[in-house]
Amino acid sequence: MKKIKLDIVGLSYSQTQSGAYALVLGEVSGRRRLPIIIGSFEAQAIAIEIEKMTPSRPLTHDLFKSLGEAYNIKIQEIVIYNLVDGIFYSKLICSDGKKSVEIDARTSDAIAVAVRFDCPIYTFEFILSTAGIVIEGNDFVYLENINENKEEKTTVSAASPGGFASLSTDELKTRLQEAIAEESYEKAAKIRDELNRRKAS
Repeated sequence: MKKIKLDIVGLSYSQTQSGAYALVLGEVSGRRRLPIIIGSFEAQAIAIEIEKMTPSRPLTHDLFKSLGEAYNIKIQEIVIYNLVDGIFYSKLICSDGKKSVEIDARTSDAIAVAVRFDCPIYTFEFILSTAGIVIEGNDFVYLENINENKEEKTTVSAASPGGFASLSTDELKTRLQEAIAEESYEKAAKIRDELNRRKAS
């Protein structure tokens, strides 16, 4: 499968989950974004390196880098390779100059390591198609499977018993933010469709 390169485009405090942060990765050659909810420790580890701050003592990810450099091990790339039940799976591609080894890692840890080794971050099309959002103007719009029919989805979400048609626009926007924080992509897409239906009417 062809890999898609990502950059870190944002890191902000989650408004819906206490102690959590939203890490947003962006498609280098496109307008899609991949939001990932991470813990405060990992968010701090990423932010410190991005801002080029020097902690008084090495953080765990700094120790990992020092250990790697001491034994001439380099991180060639990070790959976010799967998404199961809202959980992203990643791996580090490491090399000592003679052989390459893949090491499984939490995505937040993998990104924290990536910024320290200044190595590229990749994912695959099926992950961006499933969990990505696309920038349209200044709005974030959730993507679902691109093969699905949008008109059918809108009809189902607006008319179904558990639909969102009865909620106000402000309530829908709040629910959308909550769904993003919970990484509930199906729910977010249905809310997105209802908001789009109202804009079009």
